[in-house]
Amino acid sequence: MAEEKTTILTQSGLKKLEEQLDYLITVRRNEVSEQIAIARGFGDLSENAEYDEAKKEQAKVEAEITRLQATIRTATVVADDEITTEKVSIGTIVKVKDVDEGETYEYAIVGANEADPFNDKISIESPVGAGLQGAKKGETVSITIPAGVLNYKVISIKKM
Repeated sequence: MAEEKTTILTQSGLKKLEEQLDYLITVRRNEVSEQIAIARGFGDLSENAEYDEAKKEQAKVEAEITRLQATIRTATVVADDEITTEKVSIGTIVKVKDVDEGETYEYAIVGANEADPFNDKISIESPVGAGLQGAKKGETVSITIPAGVLNYKVISIKKM
């Protein structure tokens, strides 16, 4: 059997995954079961598009439940007391200045499952997150990204 990949999460990230799993098990699974029951009432299952769609949806929901359970089971949760503001790590918010452009950015460093780039939550596994990991206040780091190289100076680090 293949070895499962460990996922690094913050406490809030774990809570969010547990809430998603609970919703899928207690609400969504029942909704899909009702859809299947209703579709069965439409007659011949071999030519019943509603039944086929409901069964596909059931497979999607069950696959997502299995994925979430595996992620939660193999997760490494970074406890709040393990997070330090001495260096950039998961669970910190880092403010950086682009040395070349003069722009300032603030990123929350999170686990891959928690990433939301549109809300400035970047994965510790992303090029920028990995490049900033371990950097200290005042330090300048060069980060290679697909579009080139970023030169960021760390302005501040705080806990999320």
